[in-house]
Amino acid sequence: MVKLGIDVFSLRSQGWSPFQYMDYCAQWKADVCFFSEIRFLGGLEPEHLKKVKSHADRLGLRLETGMRSICPSSKAFDPKSGTAEEQLTQMIRVAVTLGSPVVRCFLGTMADRAGEPGIEGHIANTVKVIKAVRSRAVDANLRIAIENHAGDMQARELKALVEEAGGDVTGVCIDAGNPLWAIEDPHLTLEMLHPYVVASGIRDTALWRVAEGVAVRWVRMGDGNVAIDEFVRKFAQLCRGKTLSLEIIVTPPRIFPVLDPKFWEPYRKMPAWEFSRFLSLAERGKPREDPPVPKEQAVEKERLDLEASIRYTRELLQKT
Repeated sequence: MVKLGIDVFSLRSQGWSPFQYMDYCAQWKADVCFFSEIRFLGGLEPEHLKKVKSHADRLGLRLETGMRSICPSSKAFDPKSGTAEEQLTQMIRVAVTLGSPVVRCFLGTMADRAGEPGIEGHIANTVKVIKAVRSRAVDANLRIAIENHAGDMQARELKALVEEAGGDVTGVCIDAGNPLWAIEDPHLTLEMLHPYVVASGIRDTALWRVAEGVAVRWVRMGDGNVAIDEFVRKFAQLCRGKTLSLEIIVTPPRIFPVLDPKFWEPYRKMPAWEFSRFLSLAERGKPREDPPVPKEQAVEKERLDLEASIRYTRELLQKT
């Protein structure tokens, strides 16, 4: 069986304290509260973190935690918070205090695929950071969980990163929505990366053909056309004991101009058979447009999107 978690990024606009996030997770009977970014913890002072852990224990929640980019050459990396090694070392300490078995992090975004040093160079730089903190991760008995994030890496690239960095301290935080931003079928992502999965961020996606190429839109669970039910069933079978954490993000369509030769510059090493799986999903899709949400209703809708997805996923897991 898998554990059901809530990634609090799903509630990013609520402005809550970590205690309110945990109360919400307990209210919805989640097994895990996933603080995937530092900002949601409300501070990293040891005494504060101990209070967070005590509150989680009282609620019967397990905690998972994480941070943002650990790649010093990525456009997403924030050097103001210290070197990548310093930031990751700090989060390993935080994870130990919170009892988290993972530190979720990522390389960057699709912007890092273009220009120097290219995705291969960024991968090499990320591997160096992980190797520099290897002994700390071993001592803490946790895994550094690299997410396939915002179109930065395709599955075979993330697999290579994990294997080069060392699978005993490195794992994958598999995201079900981000493969579509990397023009990849999420089922292929799971098939290739499941041996390394230690955490997750799950949501559904709708995609369809447009004149320029393919439109991709993240949606509530059950509203897409990537066979998310089958993905969840595969996850439950292949990733037993791991947490299926819902990271619900509902977005407008994003256009990927795959018919433009210039678009392919950062993807020249992608095998045609992999792209064909992505394209076949788009060919079967239909446009999915919702009316704009008034600004004053956006915060409430964020909760409603998550809650509908929790109900859908829990029912699906009960049948699995």
